[in-house]
Amino acid sequence: MKAALLEKINGPLTVGDVQLTDLLFGQVLVKVLVSGICGAQLQEIAGNKGNAKFVPHLLGHEGCGIVEATGVGVTNVKKGDKVIMHWRKGDGIESDFPSYVFNGKVIKSGKITTFNEYSIVSENRITPVPEDTPNEFCALLGCGLSTALGTINDEANVKFGESVMIIGAGGLGLNLVRAATLASAHPIISVDIYDHKKEMAESLGAHLYINAATHNIQNELQKKFGMREVDVIVETSGSKQALENSLPLLSGSGRYIMIGQPRPGESVELLNANHLFGGEGKMIKATQGGRFSPSRDIPRYVKLYKAGILNIDNIITHRVKLDKINDAIELVRKGQASRILIEM
Repeated sequence: MKAALLEKINGPLTVGDVQLTDLLFGQVLVKVLVSGICGAQLQEIAGNKGNAKFVPHLLGHEGCGIVEATGVGVTNVKKGDKVIMHWRKGDGIESDFPSYVFNGKVIKSGKITTFNEYSIVSENRITPVPEDTPNEFCALLGCGLSTALGTINDEANVKFGESVMIIGAGGLGLNLVRAATLASAHPIISVDIYDHKKEMAESLGAHLYINAATHNIQNELQKKFGMREVDVIVETSGSKQALENSLPLLSGSGRYIMIGQPRPGESVELLNANHLFGGEGKMIKATQGGRFSPSRDIPRYVKLYKAGILNIDNIITHRVKLDKINDAIELVRKGQASRILIEM
């Protein structure tokens, strides 16, 4: 099969032939139909996910596929099932790490990978869905959309009419705008450093887009809404500067949710830190996938989609084949795409 591998930290991915191995206890063989590209893959390529010692290895953690075979002990899925492939743990067995063969050598890989035509995955990293669930929607629920919905609904517990600011207007940031719209937040503010993202953010429900490279965020909030603080801030970039500049904008009872991870070894300074003690008390929290629980949440999200309440219009900006994956990754790196889908 064809797969994209990381052979060298900070290098381009290698699209090459990889051989499958026998399924172990709790493992499932999935034919991958479509995969999303998450910003976390940029951190993996840079070796910032604790993965530098394990190259070469496969990548990707949000996708949609069809079950081809099941290993001993698997009971939650069967051959022919359509499944969402997700990095968060769901129901089922937590299997050992799968093995593949590349250039005649056995290599280990993650318990879910999606930049490959076929994937050996742990049973608890896939969740079955009805056959008529669109592939694209399934892929987005593997990480980007599900993280956004969980962050807004569970981590931040956004109330009707609360203000929400989202730092970063990439694939995850735009999904967060959509999730905040579903939660009836107002106003929803999208912040990034590229002018071309304004149209995308506003099309998904942002009431204000601010280019932080050219405008002062607090001044723009005051000018547009007469406000100087925000109830909920979600930071997706992991940028030290973005964290330091946005924390003082949190309201006295606000919740600050960190999704983006700063670089290893990097520190963040709390500027004018006494603002944290104003009001009823502020919360700063790092989240893991917005507390997304695949087995609990995916059935709910699929029902919302089929009811026409949850949609993915304008989220996907590019579609590519696997052999063009490095071009797609470069688009993500340069901030020129929202979600890109790899069609196998």
